Amino acid sequence: MHMADALLAPAVAGAMYVATTATAGVSIKKLREDDEAQKLPVMAVTSALVFAGQMINYTIPGTGSSGHMCGGMLLTALLGPYAGFLSMIVILTIQCLFFADGGLMALGANCWNMAFYGCFVGYFLIWRPLMNSKMLGEGKSGERARIIAASIIGCILTLQLGALSVVIETSLSGITELPFGAFVSLMQPIHLAIGLIEGLITAAVLVFVYESRPELLEGVNLSGEGNAKRSLKGVVAILAIVALFVGGGLSLMASGNPDGLEWALFGNAEEGYAENMGLDEEAFGVESTAAEKAGSIQEKLSFLPDYAFPDSESAVGTTVSGIVGSAIVAGVAALIAVIGGFFRKKNKSA
Repeated sequence: MHMADALLAPAVAGAMYVATTATAGVSIKKLREDDEAQKLPVMAVTSALVFAGQMINYTIPGTGSSGHMCGGMLLTALLGPYAGFLSMIVILTIQCLFFADGGLMALGANCWNMAFYGCFVGYFLIWRPLMNSKMLGEGKSGERARIIAASIIGCILTLQLGALSVVIETSLSGITELPFGAFVSLMQPIHLAIGLIEGLITAAVLVFVYESRPELLEGVNLSGEGNAKRSLKGVVAILAIVALFVGGGLSLMASGNPDGLEWALFGNAEEGYAENMGLDEEAFGVESTAAEKAGSIQEKLSFLPDYAFPDSESAVGTTVSGIVGSAIVAGVAALIAVIGGFFRKKNKSA
């Protein structure tokens, strides 16, 4: 769902930057009030895991399309909505600047579409109410069932909202080649399927964390049977190994089909599937000076464009991209958490 700059008019892109920046400002303020030191390594490793997970496009059977996880629900369940949102901004910014994944001018919109709904709508409307309820039973079995239900419902709902936002943003940008009704009718069903698969992946990770260190999950009732089975270091180590394995290994098996957004725009006629909107990949969308400048900056900064070595089709480039990208994301996320902790201590001592 990473939007290219050509899909947005500069005014719309600017408005989305303002919305994302304002939300990030609120998140930073809230994060400075949080004093959970154990979240630092969890923030680093889960951010790396989401980065790696976004490299894996999984095939949507019978469509000629593929999808990848967004990760907002996973991060908000482990870190809370504010730290989760900031972590997603880190992930999407690094993808954009160093791997040319998503347009630089469109970065504000991409953060909103892929992070805001998963981290805030998913948390406040789905995760927290469901986890605080007695639905689906009591005890560990009920808690586990609520985690699975919240993961699946949350991922489906938030990806639907993100996909709808893409359609609205392109419509406001005045791209006449994209009729609103036709675009919606393609984007929503395919992202329903993508959201379902992401929900199952998210549920699997969160159930593992619940069984290992239940106190790491936001809003989980720890009364009674909440004893940890693994140490915090053990859980972090396992998640780090999974992130490296996914980014450096499984990424080589990613589907070559276009993702949901590309599939809606260009189809996949070469593989015998529908043309959908039938747009020309080489000439579509909005041309603007802002987009050209953003593209020039991105071209200079991206040292592993499209998660590969420049001008090379070697699979090693994908492996290196997964490992290096995961490490950078983890480092930046940890740095943000450390800086936040420093300011919290400074404010308390003042």
